[in-house]
Amino acid sequence: MDDYGDYDALGLADLVRRKEVTPQDLLDAALARAETAQSQLNCFSALFPEIARKQIEDGLPEGAFKGVPFATKDLGVEIQGAPLTGGSRAFRGEVAARDSVVTQRYRAAGFTLFGQTTSPEYGLTTSTESALYGQTRNPWNPQHTSGGSSGGASAAVASGVLPMAQASDGGGSIRIPAACTGLFGMKPSRGRIPMGPGKTENWNGLSTVHAVSRSVRDNAALMDVTHGPEPGARYGAPPPDRSFLEEVSRPPETLRIALWTTAPNGTTPDPQAHKGLYDTVGLLQELGHQVEEAAPKLDGDALGKGMLMIVSAHSAAMADTRGHEIGRELGPDDLEPVTLRFVELGRTVPMAELVRADHAFIEAALAYHHWMDEGRYDAVLMPTLSREPEPLGRLSLDPEDFDAYGEAVSSFAPWCPVFNQMGAPAMSVPMHWSANGLPIGMMFGARYGQEGLLYRLAGQLEQARPWWHNRPGIWMQ
Repeated sequence: MDDYGDYDALGLADLVRRKEVTPQDLLDAALARAETAQSQLNCFSALFPEIARKQIEDGLPEGAFKGVPFATKDLGVEIQGAPLTGGSRAFRGEVAARDSVVTQRYRAAGFTLFGQTTSPEYGLTTSTESALYGQTRNPWNPQHTSGGSSGGASAAVASGVLPMAQASDGGGSIRIPAACTGLFGMKPSRGRIPMGPGKTENWNGLSTVHAVSRSVRDNAALMDVTHGPEPGARYGAPPPDRSFLEEVSRPPETLRIALWTTAPNGTTPDPQAHKGLYDTVGLLQELGHQVEEAAPKLDGDALGKGMLMIVSAHSAAMADTRGHEIGRELGPDDLEPVTLRFVELGRTVPMAELVRADHAFIEAALAYHHWMDEGRYDAVLMPTLSREPEPLGRLSLDPEDFDAYGEAVSSFAPWCPVFNQMGAPAMSVPMHWSANGLPIGMMFGARYGQEGLLYRLAGQLEQARPWWHNRPGIWMQ
């Protein structure tokens, strides 16, 4: 199928519906491209065509994405019978014994699940590099990162293997890879997409799942078929006013948008990101929106420390649980150097620090909400990345210099974690390419539960400045 890459996921599903192609045709096309991409980009941790073929043989449901090939990330989302390592040597050889709730919804939508994309160890950094699977490369420049922790998903989609792939986001891990590879990525509101059945939240509610995609409409349609409460969940995002797909084609009203130029930790965009930011401001104004520079007053130190406490505590719990399962304490042969430092810190975190972290996140959410109300803002704009995608090696979990690593990670995408901490939705839109030809996405955030507003704005931006014609040097024919 020579024109496979010309279609988004809904377009491929329409071909199946009109019987112009079969699900097997699409699976064959995706597998061939996946094998080529793997040799050049190292973006898949596993391919399992036998699971995919059995789905087709058993009969795919008549869902919105019937017959469309789909891949999940090697972190958290389970496909029965498929591997799931979290990018860690400590879990090498693990196989999922069940489907996640969101996997059940993918199946009901008609997707053909055929592969799994790479992640750094337990999603703990912003570049997809691991001792278990190696470095995942950016199709725009293979010497640079495709982002993290959903960098395998972004590399696979950006190179034309798939029109859309599952991703997850605990501190920017949907938006950062999307920004690094010229894709659209939406981090949903807390509680929008199910995380179960084993546990219905991760990282104390910081993490969520959704996707990176080439088109906005695919992203919205996927949310339509996956959102909603799951058994045992402590909370759920408010139901939408209409389908998310319908929102994409509805022009937004005139919006008041705040321009947030200095991150809570003090980072400002470099000249390339600055140019992309103000080019985006100009386009928004051409479209009739009002943009003014303003930012909520947030305690960047408390938010940064809170993130460290939560991630360290969860890393320690993960390592201790796994050590109990295999009958020994995990060490350097199991976990990477930065992960081990998280584990060591997590074992010493006083319980009161976890409460303080939670309070810092709650205070940020309240401050943001009241600031949006007082300024009558509908949305906020900032760069997803403070600079173009980093060269590989600089953000890996095995750094030569831990201090340099910490500075690089904390300044790379410093606006992203705030939206996880507040639980609010945010999206990265491919609005800018640097002078070196590398993407730098621009990020928009809204109030909790307002993905519909963001999809309306994204649809308008996609129509005003289409990005489909922008294809990287490594593109699967």
